[in-house]
Amino acid sequence: MEQQSLELKNVLFTRKILAEDIIDNAYNVAKKNNIPLLDYLIENNLVNNKQLLFYQSELFGLPVIDLEFFDKENYPKDAISEKIIKQHNVFPLSKAGNKLYLAISNPANVEALDAIRFSSDLTPIMILAEKSAIKHLVNNAFGEVEILFDSDNLDDSIESYKETEEIEEIEDQDDTDDTPVVKYVHSILLNAVQSGASDIHFEPYEKQYRVRQRTDGILEEVSSPPLSMSHKIASRIKIMSGMDISEKMKPQDGRIKLKISKSKAMDFRVNTLPTLFGEKIVLRLLDSSSATLSVDSLGFEDTQKQLLLDVLEQPQGMILVTGPTGSGKTVTLYTSLNILNSVERNISTVEDPVEINLQGVNQVNVNNKQGLDFSQALRSFLRQDPDIIMVGEIRDLETADIAIKAAQTGHMVLSTLHTNSASETIVRLMNMGVASFNVATSVNLIIAQRLARRLCPLCKEPHKIPATALKEQGFTEKQISKADIYKAKGCKKCSKGYKGRIGVYEVVKITPEIQNIIMNNGDSLEIQQQAQKEGFLSIRQSGIQVVLSGISSLEEINRVTLKD
Repeated sequence: MEQQSLELKNVLFTRKILAEDIIDNAYNVAKKNNIPLLDYLIENNLVNNKQLLFYQSELFGLPVIDLEFFDKENYPKDAISEKIIKQHNVFPLSKAGNKLYLAISNPANVEALDAIRFSSDLTPIMILAEKSAIKHLVNNAFGEVEILFDSDNLDDSIESYKETEEIEEIEDQDDTDDTPVVKYVHSILLNAVQSGASDIHFEPYEKQYRVRQRTDGILEEVSSPPLSMSHKIASRIKIMSGMDISEKMKPQDGRIKLKISKSKAMDFRVNTLPTLFGEKIVLRLLDSSSATLSVDSLGFEDTQKQLLLDVLEQPQGMILVTGPTGSGKTVTLYTSLNILNSVERNISTVEDPVEINLQGVNQVNVNNKQGLDFSQALRSFLRQDPDIIMVGEIRDLETADIAIKAAQTGHMVLSTLHTNSASETIVRLMNMGVASFNVATSVNLIIAQRLARRLCPLCKEPHKIPATALKEQGFTEKQISKADIYKAKGCKKCSKGYKGRIGVYEVVKITPEIQNIIMNNGDSLEIQQQAQKEGFLSIRQSGIQVVLSGISSLEEINRVTLKD
C-alpha cells in the first residue's frame, strides 16, 4: 500500500495536479491513519475522481468502465459473497468461464483479489470504475456499506498473491482473452516497434518491476508496472512465444510474430532467464526489412564498400564479420546474402536462431537437443550442392574446420566471430586450433564493426574542439584543418540529440603480405601494422571519418570505438 501511495504522490507532484504542500500533507495524514493515499484524496475531495481514474488506467494498464450504463439487474449474484463486496467496495460485473470481471476502484488492493480468488475459485479480471459509482451499486444491491481499510499483513498477502497467480496462469492458457495484462504487453511491444527499439527487457527485482528498451544502442526505462503483475506478464509473453509457462527454473527460447498492419509483421526472439526475484525476459526485435537494406545504407567508406563487393563476386573463400553482440553483424551478413541471392545460386544458412527470414534462402535453426548443431548442419549442407553457406557463428574448432574446408573447395562461406578487430580474428582462429596455412588460404575478407548513433539532422549544432585535443584523439593535421564537428542537442523529433544508427567499420582484405604474416604465426599486432601500412582503416579511423562527415559526434564515436 505504501509503495502505491508513494508512486501516486510522485505522479501528483510531477504532473502538478496538486500543490506540493497539499500533496505532502495528504500523504502524511493517509500514512498516519494507515489508509491508501488514493482513498484519502477521494474522500476529502482533493482531486477530480475521473482524473485519478484515468491516471490509474495508465499506470496499471487497465480498462475503465462507466457504471452509469451498466445493467444493474444482470450481474452474477452468486459469484462472491456480500461480505467481500462490502468490505472491499468491489462489484461483480459478469462471469465467463472461470473469469470474474470485477469493478474496482483501487487496483493495488491485492487483499480483495486474494479473497475473491480463494473464496470463489474464480480469476478476478479488474476493470476500473469510480469509487462512488461502485459504492452506489453496492448500496442498491445490499444496503448501506461501510468501507473498511485493513492493511494488516499486507506483505504476506502480496507474497500469497504471487504464488496463486502462478497456479492461475498454468491453468489459463487462453491467449485470446482481452485482459489488462494482454493489453499492457501488446502496448509495450507496439511502442518498441514504433520507437525503433532493438530489444525489450522485462526485469523483476525485490521491490520493483522494470521494463526497459534499447533504442539506438542505449537502454532506457519505459514502464514500471506493479510488482504484483510480474508473473502475469511473464506468463503472457511465454504463451505468446510458445513456451512452457509451468517451467520457471530453466531458461527458455521462443519466438513471437506480431502483426503491425495488414502489410507488416514484426518478429521477436524471446529468451527467459530465472533470476533471484522471478523470470527476466528479453525480446529481440527482428525486422525482416533489414535484409533488404542496400550496401550503401550500411555506412561503409567508399573503399570499404568496394572491397566487400569485389570479394562477394569471387566464387569461393570466406568472409568473416566480427564485433560484440548488438553491433549489427547479422544485418551486414544478410545484406551481403541479399546481394548474392539469385535463382542461379543455392544458398543455405544455419543460425542459432534464424533472425531474419529471407525469401529464396534455405535457413536452418540449430537444435542441440536433437543433435543439430553448427557442424552437423554444415556437413549436411555440403551434401546438398551449395554455392553459398552462411554460418551464424563459429564457436569451436570442429565448425571452424568444416567451414574453412568448404571455403577451400569451391564455396563462398560467410560467418561471424566475437572479436574486437580484424587482426584479433585471425589470431582467434589459430588459437582455436585451425592451422595457420588454412586460415591464410581460406579467409578473403574480415569486417570488424560497431554501431554508432546518428546525430539528429534537425537539431545538431557545431562543436568547437581545440586542435591539441583533436590531435590527442587521433585526428591528423590535415583533418584538423578542415574539421567541422557537431554535437548532440536534442529536440522533439529525436532522442537526446540522436536518431538512428550507422555502422563504423574496419574492412581488411587478406593480401599476400598479410598471408605471409599469418603463415609465419605472426601475432595480432604484426597483422594490424601491415593492414595499416596497406591503407586499411581501423575502426577508430573510420569513426573519425564519421565525425568529420557530421553524421555522428566525437562523444558517441569515443563510446563505441577503441582508440588506437
